[in-house]
Amino acid sequence: MSETRIGTTDIHARVRAALKDAHLQEAYRSSTLRLYTHRLQAVSEVPSFERLRDRAQALKRQVMEHLDYYLAQFADNVERRGGHVHWAASAEEACGIVGEIAARAGASEIVKAKTMLSEEIGLNRALEAAGIRPFETDLGEFIVQLSGEGPAHIVAPAMHLTRHDVSDLFVRHLHSEPTAVPEQLTAIARRALREKFARAGMGVTGVNFAVAETGTVVLVENEGNIRFSTTAPRVHVALVGIEKIIPRLADLAVFLRVLGRSGTGQKLTVYTSLLTGPRRPGEDGPEEMHVVLVDNGRVETLANEKMREALYCIRCGACLNACPVYRKIGGHAYGWVYSGPIGALVTPQFLGLEKARELPFASSLCAACRDVCPVKINIPDLLLHLRAEAQEQTPAPRLPRSPISERTAMRLWAWTMERPWAYALGSRLARLGQRLFARQGWIQKVPLSPLSRWTEGRDLPALAPKSFRERWKEISTSSQ
Repeated sequence: MSETRIGTTDIHARVRAALKDAHLQEAYRSSTLRLYTHRLQAVSEVPSFERLRDRAQALKRQVMEHLDYYLAQFADNVERRGGHVHWAASAEEACGIVGEIAARAGASEIVKAKTMLSEEIGLNRALEAAGIRPFETDLGEFIVQLSGEGPAHIVAPAMHLTRHDVSDLFVRHLHSEPTAVPEQLTAIARRALREKFARAGMGVTGVNFAVAETGTVVLVENEGNIRFSTTAPRVHVALVGIEKIIPRLADLAVFLRVLGRSGTGQKLTVYTSLLTGPRRPGEDGPEEMHVVLVDNGRVETLANEKMREALYCIRCGACLNACPVYRKIGGHAYGWVYSGPIGALVTPQFLGLEKARELPFASSLCAACRDVCPVKINIPDLLLHLRAEAQEQTPAPRLPRSPISERTAMRLWAWTMERPWAYALGSRLARLGQRLFARQGWIQKVPLSPLSRWTEGRDLPALAPKSFRERWKEISTSSQ
């Protein structure tokens, strides 16, 4: 498994640190807003985009309901075209398979294209422990590998870093001259990576889509490094989460149209590679092609009819860009590979709810994630389901700096809401008490928990001078 920092209280410490980091806040704000705006423009150019989303959702549902059939069909077609199929039930098995393939190929160095699945299974650490050096070739992944961090975003791994941060990294690790010009930084990375492609004995990639009908693996990118990773080395290993299957090659047109627009606001990514088996006579490409089909918690999620929908995800990152919570706390606050709204869904599924109890609560439930999801995953509904499960399975923790537990606080709230006289009395007392803190309609700081937690990161709207009931009574009286 990739290194985790999941815990029932860890997220709170990371969130507080992120909220105090103005540099980090600006990096996330500017990047997510830019991608979100690009998506709006790209989607507006396709009048039938909602029908495309409906079709993509229907295709993913079809696959999940018949996954055993499509997996067998895909595996048969890969082997029919000269590829080798490996099945991995866990992260450890997947890493072991990749390590064995590298050992047989005599590869002491490998080049890797961007793959969230390799981050999920902790492949880099496993390879390094076996004496094999992995080199990330995606620019964002290359940057975070140099910094010793994990990806901060599904699509843009180095979103949390500015170009000045990247320049400092390159000066320290690549001994380059300082520069804040993006084109020059890209050229520095290109020079450092080019020699790696020539030396590497094996290339490892993820897969965006795996076509059951033909045994084809589909990879999308904007940099061209995947083309290098799959053609220059003698051996190519494709890591495939079993949920990445699509039924037919014709279905690919639907997913390509929604993926680029949702993720980066592009009509289509710069490179789209369709790989079917190893090279044939007269072709470029690897002599060997290995496909590793990885479960690692997906079958268990599939068996859960309520949570099965989480497997529809095509890893576009649109929900992260739309999420106000992700925009404020960033990707690393979630503590594992997958962040944002989709991370709050799949992390509890893959690692266990007991380890990731707090993640489903890291959401405002505004439904912006559902509105932008290209396959229409009902993320807010699934988060509510996980919250209910969390409350049933583990006791609610005591609120920080509060004398009562969350469960007790909710019981008090329910008792008050069931008694109009108590609610009215509480409202009057709250309006009186807020006079100590309210300024121009807002409360910037409340010293008492749990409201103090809210005002640590945002202002709290002050209560109106009169309640709705009081105003309604006045209106009714004056109109008579």
